This record gives sequence, structure tokens and C-alpha cells, in this order.
Amino acid sequence: MIYQVFVFAVGLSIGSFLNVCIYRLPKDISIVRPPSHCPSCQNPIKPWHNVPVISYLLLMGRCGYCGAPISLRYPLVEFLNGLLYLYIFHKFGVSPHTVFYMAFASALVVITFIDLDFQIIPDEITLPGMLLGLAAAMFILPDPHNLSRLLGLKGSLIGLLTGGTIFYVIALVSRGGMGGGDIKMMGLVGSVLGWQSVLLTIFVGSFFGSIYGLGLIVFKGAGRKSRVPFGPFLALGTLFSLFFARDAIALYWRLI
Repeated sequence: MIYQVFVFAVGLSIGSFLNVCIYRLPKDISIVRPPSHCPSCQNPIKPWHNVPVISYLLLMGRCGYCGAPISLRYPLVEFLNGLLYLYIFHKFGVSPHTVFYMAFASALVVITFIDLDFQIIPDEITLPGMLLGLAAAMFILPDPHNLSRLLGLKGSLIGLLTGGTIFYVIALVSRGGMGGGDIKMMGLVGSVLGWQSVLLTIFVGSFFGSIYGLGLIVFKGAGRKSRVPFGPFLALGTLFSLFFARDAIALYWRLI
């Protein structure tokens, strides 16, 4: 139990840093300097006002200096990241690839919330992520569909090219309906999970994205050309692939 508590606490703490990335990366502000501060009064946040989730509850969702309201998103991101770390630890145990998957999940969290707000997926995450995925595949990342062997450079590269190429073709056919950030994101996913998980990610992400789009049309009168950020749904599909790819594909083959 003590290991789970530690992992959850680490996830919460890193979730606090993810909030900094979500706020600053789209604005081209350094994620290191200046230190965290209240966006309303600009006062630096005291360490005891920056304890993940707990400080938000104790301060009742307000700045400790000026009393300005703090978005509920901050503790939600922290809590979400903590839960993801806890489940990844439960799923994969103590191993180097567990740590990598935690960092990968955190990247997906940042991508999701930036895309929701700005309809962009930062290159600062996807491009280095691809390189790290290729390198990790050679030494620590297992093949999601055969955990007894490494994904390997070849499997990672095929996954990267599969994800990037499919979405590049979609972007060409749709004439801008798919952004360059989505292309690079799927290259990142492929480099970490391989080509089979890319296909599953696209299927699951498209399924939930379609449901969301239909909901906007029915309940909010959105048109067919209304812009919908696809990154969050790809992130959801990616997490599904990370956690359940083997089970989902085995079920598919049993059904057919």
C-alpha cells in the first residue's frame, strides 16, 4: 500500500507541474521562470499554497493573497495525473517502461488541455516525444501485443510512420480538416505503442469524437464545419490502447 501512496503522491506533484506547462507552452513562456504566481495579483505562490489538491481545498479555490478564484481545472489535472500514475503502476508494476509510460501519460494530459483551449498540439511535446519513443523502444518498451519482447527500433519506426502517414493523408483529403499537430501526435503514439495500437487508437478516438460531434450538432446547433479539437479524443484512444490493446484485439479475433 505504501508504494501506491507514493506513486499517487508523485503523480499529484507532477500534475502541478503539468498545469504550468498547460498555461505557459501555448503562450511561449518559459516553464521554468518566473516561479508560479497568481495570474491576477502576480504574487509568487508560497510553497504551502502549492500543495497539490490539498491547498486548493484549504484555500477554497481562491488565491491566498488577493482572493481571486482559481480554476477547478488545476486540482483536476493534478488528480487525473495521480490516478493515471496509480493505474499504470498497477498495470505494469515496477519496471523502467512503467516510468516511461507515466511520462507518456503526462504528455497526453498536457496535449489534451492545451488542445481544448487553443486547438493546437505543441511541437515541444510531440517532436522530442517521437525521438524518446524511438530510443526507448530499443531498450525498455515492450511490444504491447507481445510483452515478452521489446517493441524495437523497427516496430517503433513503423508505428511512427503509420500514425503520421494516415493522418497526413486525412489532412490532404480533408483540405485542412486535420491539423499538423494531430499528425505529429499520432507519430508520437506510434513510436511508443507500435502500428497495431495506432489503428486501435484511431478507431477509439474517432468513435468518441463522433459521439461528441453529434452531441454538439444536436444540442448546440453546431454545423458540420465546426472545429472540434481532436487531440483529447486521440489521447483517450491512446490510453485505451496502452491499457487494453491486447484484450481488445483478442476479443476482436474471437468475435470474427
